[in-house]
Amino acid sequence: MPTLYLIRHGQASFGADDYDVLSPIGHEQAEALGHWFRQEGITPDLTAHGTLRRQKETLAGILKGLGVDSTPEEHPGLDEFDFGALLKAKYAAGGEPDGMMTDHKSHFRTLRTTVAEWQRDEIPNPPETWAQFTTRVDQACTALMRDGVETVFAVSSGGAIGQAVSALLETPGLHQTKMQLQMKNTAITRFVWTPRAKYFHGFNETPHITAANADRLLTYA
Repeated sequence: MPTLYLIRHGQASFGADDYDVLSPIGHEQAEALGHWFRQEGITPDLTAHGTLRRQKETLAGILKGLGVDSTPEEHPGLDEFDFGALLKAKYAAGGEPDGMMTDHKSHFRTLRTTVAEWQRDEIPNPPETWAQFTTRVDQACTALMRDGVETVFAVSSGGAIGQAVSALLETPGLHQTKMQLQMKNTAITRFVWTPRAKYFHGFNETPHITAANADRLLTYA
């Protein structure tokens, strides 16, 4: 059955001037996942990423570890929602919490409350509406699982992957956020397509991260 492997990007550069670049650990995570795919004999016949640099670098690392060449498709629907722009819209009049983009606890606390307001359409002039975000994620996944495709590797981000799962399970938006906040870097979420339905087959899996390397490679941001 056709399988979509939605893969979260590797560790990015949290707190840096440019978050959208993999850290050295992020590159190592991506190659380790590629090695695992090679060991398991899993090879994609289609690869894809969003427009973000961290997604592109992650896919490149996976393919390097796998030892195959592929020309990926680019799907903006796989992109993360723009949390920075969402915060600017929410705090247009000021009042931003201290450390919301540099301190992990402050960041994720602010993310939870801000996304909940966004889902309820309570933030004026957001960079995109919640409905637009959910629609583009669904359209990207549908476009990837087209006729003639058997195995797809698509590198995305936590919010978009959480939404893909939430949409399939028909859960409230609250659960999209819960899934996003527990998602590990380079974790795999799997979907299986049939002619009549699609199924959820795995969430947040990191088979390439073991007891031997978890102290270094298990990250969330």
